[in-house]
Amino acid sequence: MKLLRELSERQHSHGYVSDEWLRELSKRARVPLYRLEGLVSFYTSFRRTPPPKWIVRVCRDVSCSMAGCREQSEELKSALNGRGDVELCEVSCLGRCDAAPALTINDAPLAPMTLNDRDAILALLSGDERCVGEQGGVSPPMHPLPNRGADAAPLGWKTDPYHDSADRYSTVRGLVTSDASLVNLRAVCLERLTSAQLRGMGGAGFPTGKKWELVANELARPKYVICNADESEPGTFKDRLILAELPHLVLEGMLLAALTIGAERGIIFLRHEYEPERQRIEAALKEARAAGVLGSNAAGSGRAFDVEVFVSPGGYILGEETALLEALEDKRGEPRNKPPYPGQHGLWGQPTLINNVETFAFATAIVHHGADWWREQGRPGFAGLKFVSVSGDVVRPGVYEIPMGTTVDELIDLAGGLSNGQHLQAFLPGGASSNFLPADKAATPLDFDAMKQVGSMLGTGAVILIGNCHNLFDLATNLVRFFRNESCGKCVPCRLGSQHAVELLEAVGSGERPIAALQELPVLGETLEQTSICGLGQVALNPILSLLRIR
Repeated sequence: MKLLRELSERQHSHGYVSDEWLRELSKRARVPLYRLEGLVSFYTSFRRTPPPKWIVRVCRDVSCSMAGCREQSEELKSALNGRGDVELCEVSCLGRCDAAPALTINDAPLAPMTLNDRDAILALLSGDERCVGEQGGVSPPMHPLPNRGADAAPLGWKTDPYHDSADRYSTVRGLVTSDASLVNLRAVCLERLTSAQLRGMGGAGFPTGKKWELVANELARPKYVICNADESEPGTFKDRLILAELPHLVLEGMLLAALTIGAERGIIFLRHEYEPERQRIEAALKEARAAGVLGSNAAGSGRAFDVEVFVSPGGYILGEETALLEALEDKRGEPRNKPPYPGQHGLWGQPTLINNVETFAFATAIVHHGADWWREQGRPGFAGLKFVSVSGDVVRPGVYEIPMGTTVDELIDLAGGLSNGQHLQAFLPGGASSNFLPADKAATPLDFDAMKQVGSMLGTGAVILIGNCHNLFDLATNLVRFFRNESCGKCVPCRLGSQHAVELLEAVGSGERPIAALQELPVLGETLEQTSICGLGQVALNPILSLLRIR
């Protein structure tokens, strides 16, 4: 991680990575220059030329596209009237789909402001020093998160078992200070997670108890616990809220996992667009260390465990767990062939447990309350809770904590109904990689199996609602274009297949090719699904193929 950390620090402090500095780093670190060039050219956060005073990044992906990002971006560009001190560019998802069309200025998110707030944006770009941070960018406290430090009152999330900040981390403290040994702590965690049938909430849905047990049974040392906080799929932003409001549950979940599997080091792999959330996590880490929860005698367990934050150098592909590991090892974030799996051969070749933010938070709640409590939280016939990101044509986009089994119709009502008097045309139940479903499937419960039965998936728990005013073909093209843009390029089927698909869709959309040309796509999609190394290539054509099926 040393190389990427130093590259990122240079990017942050100077705004770019120069050729001269790279040559100096190559000599100082005794690393071939070509390797440094390979890193800088791969990751999206690095810039090679001096930046202008202001860099405005506008999200171009599906939720922001529905909110008019292209039109609003053009109007802002026109209003800037060719100013040389401002660079305006379109980028992949910024993780602020609830404030669409989303933008950042000098990497600071402006949410809850959106691209529609043109006059306010122009005022910021006027150079008012009150809006300028230490690095020349907009100061993040301009729209601060609520003050939710150690003395904050609870928000009432059902997932949070603590009614007072003083009670935080009492779950793990109770397990290690009772008569039970660490062996019994391991048994309690594995039994409760397995009995609750908690599944990973990052998209794949692998049983959490089984994953923890597999890594616990590995004999090699050292072991690692990694929290994958690199959610970068369009429409997905639930982990962002959990990190901001419930960081103590994530840290406690990581500690419970560490004591279960025998790890002494934890890493939160955080997407670089989440700077306000990084500050919140660092504050929570400081509080946990001061309270003795982390450190040489973590929570009084007699075992060492601490957590560090690694900020992603950028790229959707890093959400794939082996690409994430490659980045942590100072390599290009290209997915590994599997097997072996990270639980056996992960970070630096050692057993590594990787779960996402939501999974660790739920693990804390389940170990605290027990499996029976978890099952009671769901609707009849379903078990547990779910954090859901809601965006698109809805009155109140945001993150909702719902009982598993809540229908999409009920979620729409919870979010205030569809916006602008529209009626539902279609929806994506699990983010950009899930299949489109028609409006008549909105009575389907939000659940892994229920969504699979109707031809889609719960995925990342990102529900994107599409009203009748949008062209579904254009939105499907937007989604396939996202996967094309974010392909790491390692495997030929994904690299070339996604490019061909986008060219075909754009040609059909412009009228240059007939609609019949779309008949190529099912065979191409099958090829990508069977031959791509990772999930990106395997799902890249899902949006358009599912749209063709429901049409």
